[in-house]
Amino acid sequence: MLITLTTTGRKTGQPRKVPLFAFDDRDRLVIVGSRGGSAKDPAWAGNLRTDPRAIVSRGVEEWAVRAYEVSGEERERLWLLVSAAFPLYESYRRSTTRTIPLFVLEPASGD
Repeated sequence: MLITLTTTGRKTGQPRKVPLFAFDDRDRLVIVGSRGGSAKDPAWAGNLRTDPRAIVSRGVEEWAVRAYEVSGEERERLWLLVSAAFPLYESYRRSTTRTIPLFVLEPASGD
């Protein structure tokens, strides 16, 4: 599904919006910092690492989320999920030496 993710710019403190594909994993969303296989992570990934609070918009719906970057077995499981849904991610992975970050977006609990 296509969402709009609004993060807080780590340098400016201003809201930063970016359209992204998101994948359902139970009651949460998974997003991929592929940047088309570029050598650098997308700016929104750095923003979430600095401040994990964000807003997700989809159509007229909008909700607050808290993000965290996954690793280990959870990352392996989610990579299989997202690359099965969007096989181009696998070619992005092969075209870069960096580890493409995966983030989980969970509903925020009154931050």
